Amino acid sequence: MPIRTMRPMTAMTNENSPSRNVSDSAPANRVLGTPLGARSTRVLFLGAGELGKEVAIELMRLGAWVCAADSYAGAPAQQVAHEFRVLDMANAAELRALFDEVKPDIVVPEVEAIATSELAGAAARGIQVVPSAEIAAICMDRERLRVLAHEELGLPTTPYRFAGSIEELRAGAEAVGYPCVVKPVMSSSGHGQSVVRSADAIDAAWTEAQEGRRAAGEGDVSRVIVEALAPLDYELTVLTVSSSAGIVACAPIGQRQESGDYRESWQPAAVPSPLLEQADRIARAAVEGLAAKAKAAGETGWGVFGVELFVLTDGSILFNEVSPRPHDTGMVTMISQRLSEFALHARAILGLPVTQGHVALSIPDGSVAASHAIVVEGDGEAEFSDVAAALAEPGTDLRIFAKPEVHGHRRMAVTLAVSDSAGHARAKAARVASALTIDVR
Repeated sequence: MPIRTMRPMTAMTNENSPSRNVSDSAPANRVLGTPLGARSTRVLFLGAGELGKEVAIELMRLGAWVCAADSYAGAPAQQVAHEFRVLDMANAAELRALFDEVKPDIVVPEVEAIATSELAGAAARGIQVVPSAEIAAICMDRERLRVLAHEELGLPTTPYRFAGSIEELRAGAEAVGYPCVVKPVMSSSGHGQSVVRSADAIDAAWTEAQEGRRAAGEGDVSRVIVEALAPLDYELTVLTVSSSAGIVACAPIGQRQESGDYRESWQPAAVPSPLLEQADRIARAAVEGLAAKAKAAGETGWGVFGVELFVLTDGSILFNEVSPRPHDTGMVTMISQRLSEFALHARAILGLPVTQGHVALSIPDGSVAASHAIVVEGDGEAEFSDVAAALAEPGTDLRIFAKPEVHGHRRMAVTLAVSDSAGHARAKAARVASALTIDVR
């Protein structure tokens, strides 16, 4: 796929870009406030979804120039950016050409289907990759991430084994015990994942992992991780920020998922004090370990991380995974915190300090905020109406992502609400969603 170029604001940008050198804008001294100027900080998004849209807005508020790239035109962040591009970001040649053309100071990967070798090449040329090329590569690979978390950092995890063949998978499943979970080491959002309750289902799990994996750059066979099925009570996300001021963590976020995809989240989650301290410690340790890898490679490691934790029925907490970018469950922070996860991400990647005061909740003491994802089914354009009626209840809000089309099912909006308990806030956000009329044409 050739790179399609769209430049809503081109006159000064095209004139100034060719002579520009990324070293002119070092991370410690970014030039902001003149987005069309020759020396202004230039940020390139790889992936332009709803999360990237919010980060782009926050960066533009601080005076950065933003270009949003994705595999299709009309993606949410493309609608607000100064410029946008359409290309296959998993194609190394196309991605390299994009870097050469745009000349970004900062590259922000927002999706995982990216030619990661080009991220490393960009970092070697002095471009700041968020949070770093090394971290992006680690977090895309469950094997590297689990080895770092458990074997290097000593974080508690489920028992696990890795397998590169069906025979190794059978042996690994026997070692961790049944029931167990099988996942490709390269995948996301539950793709290729299956729960195996007996040895008879191993063949099907292997096939599911191979078909659901992220294929780019993996070769003919995907390695898999097989984990013991933990006696899960609930899941938490701890948004953790690495910035020039160090590492801080937000209040934990509770969540509900369906088939590996987020449907609801609420903050703060009701977590007993000892568990709260443990969750905070694990999240900080995971991000500290990743940031250390970045710094060892000469990169900053700055940005927001979504650290995913399991709370078991016995009250213990396990590390699960980490997303090296704002987390979908963190959309609740648009109504719960002084600075949303998107504003925190923008500040961190620009080299601005983020301290504990920046991640404070802004809702009244004793109250809880909630988000509710609106997943639309159909084939065509999604049209929202009855918005006024939906938002008539105080303490509510709505974000419509304005994605151009839905084919099958797609997350198209999120509702937000604040109330005196998690249950009431979740119900309130759900009422906003149910009051909307959504037609797919």
